[in-house]
Amino acid sequence: MSVDRDQVLRSAAAQLTRKGSSTLDEVARAAGISRATLHRHFAGRDALIRALEDLGLQECETALDAARLGEDSAQDALRRLIREIEPAAGLLAFLVTENQLFEGEDRHEGWSRIDDRMAELFRRGQESGEFRIDLSTAWLTDALYGLIGSAAWAVLDGRVAAKDFSYMIAELLIGGAQRRVES
Repeated sequence: MSVDRDQVLRSAAAQLTRKGSSTLDEVARAAGISRATLHRHFAGRDALIRALEDLGLQECETALDAARLGEDSAQDALRRLIREIEPAAGLLAFLVTENQLFEGEDRHEGWSRIDDRMAELFRRGQESGEFRIDLSTAWLTDALYGLIGSAAWAVLDGRVAAKDFSYMIAELLIGGAQRRVES
């Protein structure tokens, strides 16, 4: 029987999003394969996490492209980005909690590309007067990651309706980042 590696990764992502501490047996069961088959595709948990990182980064890059960050106002572009990244939010929430991905010199260059693109959007918003200049673009980028992760967990846990995902993130982040004219 042929195993679709991409489908195994997506099943693993769904399982680990629901329960980050899942064993490889649980991941294999969620994918509908044996642990031995999972091991043939991924030599261990670290290899699986690295493959999920590649998938997550690819999905983030796709969302960034689809959001057309250079078009319209920075606020409108940010709202598009939040909508586009929603399908990958659970995987992203899981990945940003995996310390092994961010320790040492083996950090995947894809994270820097994504961070840079998001920071550029916030920088553009600062330069146009839409976003506060007293908040660094690095902080705004990290805040966006945090809100995406928090919203993904809240939706998964049933505390928040999935239809409110984009609205909640955009309103909280833009409301806090929005530059106000002092009178």
